[in-house]
Amino acid sequence: MASSLKFFLATALLLCIITGVRAGRGASCSPSDIAISQTRTGGIVEGKPEYEVVVSNNCKCLQSQVLLQCYGLSSVEAVNRLAIRPVDEERCIVGDGRPISRRTPVKFKYAWMTPQDFPVISTQIQNCH
Repeated sequence: MASSLKFFLATALLLCIITGVRAGRGASCSPSDIAISQTRTGGIVEGKPEYEVVVSNNCKCLQSQVLLQCYGLSSVEAVNRLAIRPVDEERCIVGDGRPISRRTPVKFKYAWMTPQDFPVISTQIQNCH
């Protein structure tokens, strides 16, 4: 009986520790919480396929000043500069630097020969309690 109680208490303690570690991780954000997805829309612009990109924040905390690597953002169609715009030859800023919340992804379209990669370079995390 005593060994069963010790086993139960040890198991309960271990579960509390594991749960606490997971809860702690969820409270902090990083640039890796920004998800970039893109799909081909089916549209063709000047002979090039059109793509829609969705920039989402998977953390409960707001993230602003989201910078992506974009190498000038090549496109044969006009890209919504409020959604994304180049800041130099390699980087683009998303949403003009405004905060992105979990519920408000930023979307934009572009048309180019092949899909472009948009790796996240950096973000500023704010309003995280």
